[in-house]
Amino acid sequence: MNAPTNRSARAQLQRLKERNRPTVAFVLDGQPAEALAGDTVLTAVLTHTRQLRINEFSHQPRAGFCLMGACQDCWVRLADGKSLRACQTMIEPGMHICTQPAGSEGAA
Repeated sequence: MNAPTNRSARAQLQRLKERNRPTVAFVLDGQPAEALAGDTVLTAVLTHTRQLRINEFSHQPRAGFCLMGACQDCWVRLADGKSLRACQTMIEPGMHICTQPAGSEGAA
């Protein structure tokens, strides 16, 4: 993977081992990013940033909770509008992941 960027320097997750898997290119909130083959979307996102999303009701940052698809705290959406559970979905090449609520892109 590339050297840490400003964004990954403040990531929630840091890789300690198993860095030799092939990389997977994806887009995170409009910015190019890389994950490792076999990563979930949750892992891919949290190796680049501290939060997975902002809760649409409490407006608080969320980073997943149960990690097994039961709590529904890890919903993110793709650029095509499809929603997915980040903890249960494997990262795929070319995914465009949006962590902000629909219509809030560019909002502070």
